[in-house]
Amino acid sequence: MINSISLSLLSLVPSVSATNGLLTAHFENVLGTSLDLKIIASSEAAANIAESKVLAEINRLNEILSSRESSEFSLWLSTRGESLEISYELREVLQHFEEWNLKTEGALNPASEHIAKMWASEIPSASDLALAVNEVNQPHWSLDENGATRLTDTELKLHSFTKSYVMEKAAAEAMKEDGVAGVVVNIGGDFVVKGDWTEKIGVSDPRNAGENAEVLGYIQVNNQAVATSGDYRRGSDIDGVHYSHIMDPRTAEPASEVISATVAHEDAVTAGALATAFNVLGVVASIDLATQYPEASYLIVDKEGAEYRSENWPATSVEKSAISLVNIKEKLWTAGQSLDINFELARFEGRARRPFVAVWIEDEKHKPVRRIAVWYNKPRWLPDLRSWFAAKREVEFDAASVTGATRGAGQYTVVWDGKNDAGEYVPLGKYTVFIEAAREHGTYQLIKQEMKFDGKAKSQTLAGGEEMTAASLVYKAK
Repeated sequence: MINSISLSLLSLVPSVSATNGLLTAHFENVLGTSLDLKIIASSEAAANIAESKVLAEINRLNEILSSRESSEFSLWLSTRGESLEISYELREVLQHFEEWNLKTEGALNPASEHIAKMWASEIPSASDLALAVNEVNQPHWSLDENGATRLTDTELKLHSFTKSYVMEKAAAEAMKEDGVAGVVVNIGGDFVVKGDWTEKIGVSDPRNAGENAEVLGYIQVNNQAVATSGDYRRGSDIDGVHYSHIMDPRTAEPASEVISATVAHEDAVTAGALATAFNVLGVVASIDLATQYPEASYLIVDKEGAEYRSENWPATSVEKSAISLVNIKEKLWTAGQSLDINFELARFEGRARRPFVAVWIEDEKHKPVRRIAVWYNKPRWLPDLRSWFAAKREVEFDAASVTGATRGAGQYTVVWDGKNDAGEYVPLGKYTVFIEAAREHGTYQLIKQEMKFDGKAKSQTLAGGEEMTAASLVYKAK
């Protein structure tokens, strides 16, 4: 529903006519992650039809390109040595992989999934790595005017830019609807922005990638796509060492030099391909490749935390919160301490709308200290967040979205930096963390847990339930 909170945002975006409203919607379990959707339209009816078109197009392409057993791609994979007629979309994606494999000198390869499985729980031997390099770096199909022929038995997966391809197609379908002026499709932290709308997007800090954490900076995006690829939300931990899920097919080893790359480009496939390739290629080779795409802008972060920006990357910065001391005699939180609040929303068969969620902190006197997150899209349902609403907390609408590495479906992390709502560090001591979820016309769950913050690192696992199946608190102290 087009809501009053969203309508107030229109005054911040001069390119949008006052006759248009903004519909926002949030879904889980879409392409293995989350979908946040914004549709700018002249009527609620037009916005709802456009939303349906976006979801239908995602479903249609998922049936073609995904790795599910019934997809066209999977059925084609089960064949060998014979040319089969394939859809226009599958042919187009296979052609993109051929092109980008050449452009990146082998850094993008649909057989990288074969390598990723080798690194799932143990470090492969040198002989296994050498064998994998040979298996992966060979032609896996041939295209002719009538169809495609599968040539090898090596496992393939249409990853990298395929999500961006789907997003571009889905956004285009929404823009065909009469009365729709603009659309923002955000799937797992990648964006496609089209029409008469400018989206403010923050770039996640890979060293602190909570949903509400301080970002590296902001970009203003209009009629462009933004893709981010990084090692910090997925991967494997072996003997206490984290390894990226992004594999280098040239060595059969996880990418390691770059921990995050964000690319903005008018073409979604190009943005997605470059973001992934930059992780594999490393900084020097990535900057060299980027010279072939002067219209692209990028921000690369290497494993040491150094940042590399293209010359056309917007010179924006993050405003730091003013820090004041509440009581100089008390021991306070410091900048080296933080609390990760992790929770996993229940996954339902197929796609489901995300429940409303509120996360906040209270002190020992049960006084609310810090609002961490409030996720909703219809103000009239806010009372369903019973504990949050009972505290009569104010709700602010944040115009900025955030691009980051793809998260798993329903898996979220928000961060408390030890400050109150006024931006002041609070005293060390006992505080209670509240995580509340309410589904429209559905179920309700409240998780609350007291934790002592004393400068000593600790973690705690919390019991899950119907709306949030798992949760944990991780207190980091330096």
